[in-house]
Parts: sequence; C-alpha cells; structure tokens
Amino acid sequence: MATQTLTQAIATLSLRAKDAPEKHKTDKPQEEVKPEETYKYAHLLPVFPKEHFPPLEPFEHVDPGHRALTHPNPRSFLDNATSVIELTPNLGTEVYGVNLAKLTSDERDQVALEVARRGLVVFRDQEEFIDRGPEFYLEWGRHFGRLHVHPTSGHPEGYPEFHLVYRDANSTLNFEIDDSITSTVWHSDVSYELQPPGLTTLFLLAQPHTGGDTLFTSQVSTLKKLSPAFVAFLKTLKAVHSGFEQADFSRSGRRGGVVRREPVQHVHPLVRRHPVTGEEALYVTKQFTRRIVGLKKEESDNILNFLYNHISGSVDLQARLHWSPKTVVLWDNRVTAHSAMADYGKELSKERRHGLRITPQAERPIPAWDGLEL
Repeated sequence: MATQTLTQAIATLSLRAKDAPEKHKTDKPQEEVKPEETYKYAHLLPVFPKEHFPPLEPFEHVDPGHRALTHPNPRSFLDNATSVIELTPNLGTEVYGVNLAKLTSDERDQVALEVARRGLVVFRDQEEFIDRGPEFYLEWGRHFGRLHVHPTSGHPEGYPEFHLVYRDANSTLNFEIDDSITSTVWHSDVSYELQPPGLTTLFLLAQPHTGGDTLFTSQVSTLKKLSPAFVAFLKTLKAVHSGFEQADFSRSGRRGGVVRREPVQHVHPLVRRHPVTGEEALYVTKQFTRRIVGLKKEESDNILNFLYNHISGSVDLQARLHWSPKTVVLWDNRVTAHSAMADYGKELSKERRHGLRITPQAERPIPAWDGLEL
C-alpha cells in the first residue's frame, strides 16, 4: 500500500546516509556503516489513506469542567506539584510534578476547569503520558468530548482521531503559506466546524534543538482591551468560518493531498461565552474567518483586519511556549488563539518536528449576547 511504503520510508531515516561516498569510508569494515537508528515513534508517523468520511453529526456536549465547579477544592490535582508557575498574569500556567497519566476522572475534570480559567496549561516531564500510546490517547481525549477527525491532515496508521504536525529537512505536512513574509498564522483550531474544539492536548514526539515554539494569546484579554461601546457592537455580529481554503490547499497536492470529508462553513458569533466560566472572548481567526454576516465587504474587511492586527500585535497578552522534551500542553480553543513558529527547516535545521494533537469537540459557540440568532 502506498501509505505503508511512505511510512516505512520515513521510519527508516538515519542520521547518516546509507550509501556514503567512497572518500568517507575507512579500511575497517566494522566501522564503515553503523546500524540504522530506528525512530522510537515510527508507528505514529503520518499516513494519508484515500478514505472518505460522512459529514459530522451534531451531538450534545457536557463540559467536564462543570463537574469540577462543585468540588470542594477544584485545584487539588495540583496538591503534589513541585512547581506551579504563571507564565503571564492572564494566560498560561506551567506545572511540574503532576503525572497526567495517573490522574483520576475527578482530577481530569479539575484540569478541564483550570485550562478554561487559565487558557493554557503546560505540563512538563510527561514521559509516561506520551509513551502510553494511541489507545491511552483515545481514552484521555474522550474524557473531554467527541474526538475530531481532521479532514485533511496526516494521522498515525489506524488512528484518524489524531492530528499530526510534521516537518523535517525534506518535507512539511503543515498548513503553511509559502509566499508570506511570516510563518505566523493566528487561529483557533478547525473553527469552521459547527462544534469546534474545546480543551485540546498537544505534545511533540521529536523536535529541533531550537526553534519551533508555539505562540498563544488570550482572546478574553484581547476583548477586554477594546472599548465597551465597540464590544457591545461586536456582540451583535456573527461571521462565516470556512474550511474550503484548507481543503483546496490539500487538493492542490500539498499536505498529503487528501480531503477525507467535504469542507464546510458555519456561522459563529464574533464574541462567545464560555459555558463553564462565563467569560467572554473574541472568536475570529485569520486562518478561517472569512466575512461578517450582514455587512458590506469593505465594512467587514475593515473590522476583521482591525481585530486580526489587534490579536497579532498585542504582545502583552501573549505567551510564547518553548518546547522541552516530554512536554504536554493543554489549551482551550474557545478562549485562546495560537500560532506555530516555523523558524527552522531546510536552511536552518535538518531536524524533525513531529507533534500529535488530541482534539475533542465542544459545544456550538454560545453568543455573548443572548439576542444574537445564529
């Protein structure tokens, strides 16, 4: 099978060429060629089967963070942590000493509430979690919602529920715009779905020694920076989020060249309310938001471009995540936006960056203004 051939080819990559030029060979046969190193996570490399899935059906989502609200100490999962550091005042917490792989169901509920409140929580030293494997990833993700199957990205053989990001010296399977002066693309994951993701988990299986950071911003904070009158106006608006451009990018032959589910577009409020915390957040992303419903093109473009520039330019509201090995990152797509940093690659690094994302879907975005009809 073609996908298996691709997987086997990637999995047998070595740190030195298999057929070295004669001038690099020695007279000692035992030193000529070292055995090829097997990539530990070869079973999680991306494949692109030519399968097709039906449209996603609506479902009722109950956020596990609700259950944590009734707990006498909803942060007790941090009791044994050796270090809890706030990355910024309004976004991001870094945790050491908590083993995610051993959390109880109640503690996972608490994690969901903490991520909703802080937007981003970074757990270091999570080797056991990462090495538990795909069946554990499924069980973990389903605690937080129905797992999303991405329509175009690569996934591990037999596990379409996991979205993979992959880049090395020879290829990239990420959504990148070659003719842009920046690799920064702020977005909330697959916001074009009727029920976009809530709590999301990502970890890297391989990473370059430098570069490949991820930027996050608080959409609660970006909203609070705006004047009350403007926020009141934004609450009356709704916008189209589209997956068609992403599908076209794949159909053009890039990123694996497959579209497993026909693209969709849906209308969401510009300002949404979190179902657990009640916090209000901007919900526009340059990657997927296309136009504001009911406004003329120039009006829509001007408002959206203002908001995009506000989101990207508000460095005081952002956190930059530096990946260290064995890190697991959780964020809430309802109240944050993020962007990968593709500042490594063919020219700067021959190293691999291989990440796996577990993406549970949540509720249909709830308008911050009760009078807005979607």
